[in-house]
Amino acid sequence: MILTKEQQAILDGEKGETLAKVMKTLVMYGDAFEAEKLVPITSRYNHLVTSFGLKVMSPVYDLMQQLLDAGVSSEQKFSVDPRPLDANVPANFLQNLVFRKFMYTKQDFYEGQLEKLGLMDKNAFSCTCYMDEVGNQPQKGDILSWAESSAVVYANSVLGARCNRNSGIIDIMGSIVGYVPYFGLLTDEGRKATWIVKVQTTGKPEAQLLGSAIGMKVMEDVPYVVGLDKWIGTELNDSACAYLKDFGAATASNGAVGLYHIANLTPEAVELGESLIAEGAKEYIIDDAELERVKNNYPVIWKNPDASPKLCFVGCPHLSLQQLKDWTDAIEAELKKNGQKKVTIPTVFTAAPGVLEVFEKTAYAARLKAAGVITSYICPLMYMNNPLCKKMPVITSSNKLRTYTSARYYTDEEILHAITGGKKA
Repeated sequence: MILTKEQQAILDGEKGETLAKVMKTLVMYGDAFEAEKLVPITSRYNHLVTSFGLKVMSPVYDLMQQLLDAGVSSEQKFSVDPRPLDANVPANFLQNLVFRKFMYTKQDFYEGQLEKLGLMDKNAFSCTCYMDEVGNQPQKGDILSWAESSAVVYANSVLGARCNRNSGIIDIMGSIVGYVPYFGLLTDEGRKATWIVKVQTTGKPEAQLLGSAIGMKVMEDVPYVVGLDKWIGTELNDSACAYLKDFGAATASNGAVGLYHIANLTPEAVELGESLIAEGAKEYIIDDAELERVKNNYPVIWKNPDASPKLCFVGCPHLSLQQLKDWTDAIEAELKKNGQKKVTIPTVFTAAPGVLEVFEKTAYAARLKAAGVITSYICPLMYMNNPLCKKMPVITSSNKLRTYTSARYYTDEEILHAITGGKKA
């Protein structure tokens, strides 16, 4: 790897032993992917994936403390993934005991470290950091050092920023020295599509299901999706962005997609069109039957596959303000249709603290609460990591949550029917 004089000086220890170790780590990371150089990070803020104070993560706390003891802080302020705990989310005595005495015992300590290192503010905890209410939205062409998969794929695809799927801790190291290795999705060549995905459904495909199908097919490759604009339009408005948020999270978790292009919609596809498609790109056709095949092949890992759901999570990744409003309208209408006053399954909607703060100031918040729905800022994945929660029959419309936990996937429509006393999930 060719380093600039400034980068070499950091590596040689001219700014201290700790920064030299950080630079060495980034150089080794770049070497592993045959990067020829390091390039400056240009985004205003960073985003970290590691938000949870698990007891077993002592090496992370030790590393953070070494940075703080050496007087090192991030070159950028940063947001971080959602908190793992919220007293408002249903949990029995034993589940809470496991959470607080055996799992997230270092949460307060770790959050204190994050604040000292450069956290944007004490409420900057969300996987959807790019939402206006959180305030960490990079610009087109910005070079990032993010690691959260759903945020990376959104930033690359919808915003046109440039970021590889980094690992946790690498994200903060890049931010500390201000550089990241130049390879993969940072390069023009690495952003070309090696798959053409043709959407040929008879109706608007479920975002999480379509993303799942594409992720499992193309894995870490870049897809160029044709035909989706027919259903979600050619403008990146609130509705389209919410759809792409959920779609992208599924491609990133059910596969390892870090970038997708949507013909006539996403920035690079609008600007460059089919010139983004690499020579020899493979083709994947998605119709109604293919989506049904994918959904029917999801494993059901509940101990009793016929059990009645005990909890429902919606919002992985976190919901947008408009999604909270839309869900409120839909739930009220369905409850009325089914002769119910409140949801029949304990239901938690998760969103960023900033989004929830704005939502609480609207009339929708009281209406949703009256319908029995709980709102929370937590990460549902972290909740489901509890071995006692893992045993529960939990349903969700998140394909990311389905992939990483024992939660069972249903479409938004199926979830709506289930939680309002309609068609049983």
